[in-house]
Amino acid sequence: MHGIFASWRAALLYLLAWLMLGLLLAAMLAVSGAGWTDSILFAVPLALVYAYATGFSAYYVCRAYPLDLRRARAIAAGIGATAACAAGLWCAIGAAWNSLLAALAPHGYVPVASAPVLASMFGIGMILYGLAAAVNYLVIEAERVRQLETQRLQMALMARDAELRMLRAQVDPHFLFNSLNSISALTSIDPAAARAMTVRLAEFFRHTLGLRADRMVTLAMELQLVRDFVAIEQVRYGERLRFEADIDPAASGCLLPPMLLQPLVENAVKHGIGRMIEPGRVRIEAVSAGSLLRIRVENDVDPDDAGGGPGTGLGLVNVRQRLAAAHGHEAHAHWARRGGRFVVELALPAVDAELPHAAHATAAHPIATTIEGA
Repeated sequence: MHGIFASWRAALLYLLAWLMLGLLLAAMLAVSGAGWTDSILFAVPLALVYAYATGFSAYYVCRAYPLDLRRARAIAAGIGATAACAAGLWCAIGAAWNSLLAALAPHGYVPVASAPVLASMFGIGMILYGLAAAVNYLVIEAERVRQLETQRLQMALMARDAELRMLRAQVDPHFLFNSLNSISALTSIDPAAARAMTVRLAEFFRHTLGLRADRMVTLAMELQLVRDFVAIEQVRYGERLRFEADIDPAASGCLLPPMLLQPLVENAVKHGIGRMIEPGRVRIEAVSAGSLLRIRVENDVDPDDAGGGPGTGLGLVNVRQRLAAAHGHEAHAHWARRGGRFVVELALPAVDAELPHAAHATAAHPIATTIEGA
C-alpha cells in the first residue's frame, strides 16, 4: 500500500472525509428535489468508489510529476488531464449506477442522475481529484522529510562511531606501547606486578573494544574504565600519580557517551602530572543536581609551566563535540587553568539507567575512592 492507504489510520480518516462528501452531495441532490433515500443510495456509494479511485490514481500521478523535478505547467497539465479522465469515468459509473438502481427497484427508486447532475458531478470530480492530488503531495513530502531525517540520524550515528574509533586510534598505539614497555621492565623486577598489569591492560582493552557509540554507559562503568587506565599508568609514574573519585550515589547510575572521561584523564596524566617533578593528583567529582549531571575533572599542574594543562586541546574539543551530538544545547563543557590546577567541568542531562539493583547497591554507600601510587 502506498500514499494515503499506507497507514490504516490515514486511510480511515480519508474515507470518513469522503463519506462526509458523499452525504453533502446527497444533501445537494435532496435540496434540488430528489428524495433523501434516493439521493443517499446514489451519492454515498459513488463517493466511496471515487475515494478509492482518486486515492490510488492521484498518488501515482503525483509520483510521476514530482514537485522538485517538473515544471508547474507540466504538473498542472498532467493532473488536469488525469482529473478529467477520472471525473468522466466517475460520471459514467454514476449513470450506470443510477440505471442499475432503477432496474433493481423500478417502483421504489426515482432516478436522480439527470444531465445537469452528471455535469455538476464532472466539475465536482475535477475539484476533488485536485484536492486528492494536493493531499498526496503532502503525504509524499512528509515521507521525503521523514527519510531525510532518518538519513540524518544515520549519518550522525556514523559520525559518532567514527569519533569513537578515532578515540580508540588515539589511545591504543602509544598507550599500548608504553604499557608493554612497563610490563617488560617489570618481568625481571616484579613478575607478580607484571602479571597484574597484563590482566589490567587486557581488561581495559576488552572494555574499550566492546563499546558502541549508539549505546550509552553508566557513570560507574565509565569510572571503572578510568580506574583501569590510571592503575596501568601508575606503574610508570609510581607515587607521582594519585587518583581520587568522589561520586554522588545518585550520579553513578546516570548515562553518558562511552569514553567521555577517559580522554580527559589521559590529558590530565600526560600534560599535567607528566610534566611535574612532585607528586600530582587527578580528581573526579560527579553529582546529580536536579535534571543535570555535573562532572568535574581536575588535575595538578606545574605552576611554573605555562603550557601545562590541556595540551593541544583536541581531546577537549572532541569531548565537547560528542556532548553536543548526544544532547545538543542541553549539555556543555568548560575548562580553564586555575593557579596550580587544570579544571574541566561537564554538564549533561541526568538520564538514569533504570537499573534498580544498581541504584539499591549504591544508595547506602557513596562511591569515594582514592588510588595512591604504588
